[in-house]
Amino acid sequence: MKIAVDLDDTLSVVDRVTRASGYIERYNLPFKLVDENAHALVNVFDWKIDDVLKFIREGGITIFTDAEAKRGAREVLTALQKAGHEIVVLTARQREWFVNPEKVSRDWLEKRHIPYDEIVADVPFAEKGKYCREQGIPILIDDSLSTCIAAQELGVAAILMVDKHNVSRASEIRYRASNWKQLAGILNVLLSSL
Repeated sequence: MKIAVDLDDTLSVVDRVTRASGYIERYNLPFKLVDENAHALVNVFDWKIDDVLKFIREGGITIFTDAEAKRGAREVLTALQKAGHEIVVLTARQREWFVNPEKVSRDWLEKRHIPYDEIVADVPFAEKGKYCREQGIPILIDDSLSTCIAAQELGVAAILMVDKHNVSRASEIRYRASNWKQLAGILNVLLSSL
């Protein structure tokens, strides 16, 4: 069975504050921290998308490329592959930020020995559920609340990776986990019922 898995904040731990704060301080930029728990980099500080893109192009991409893997992700995905399941890394990483998001994602996954069968990038958050339905992928694991809600509405079993940016509304998603150990338990139940 195919299982789609998001990368940033699902497989990885992305720190959007530390390096961006260092950049802002280093260049004495006027931006202030707005929401340290924001999921979108553009919402962390009081900056505009053009400022974020400049930051990314000047080395800020390392927020994503140097991010640590979440504990247990490699082991769970390895077990799923060994059981015959196909892992599709489905990411919203876009060309405007990452130039070649498939390669950047592949490099990150391989450096951390995280197994996968396919990488699909540049799929907008709102389109991931539709992509899964069209490709016959019955399960989506993602940290975006809106992505999971949209997927659920299309009949895709969405599992929300709960974190500080989505915890207040996590109960809106039927399946949710705070770590990969919990997620493995949910997957076992789902896979035996599909």
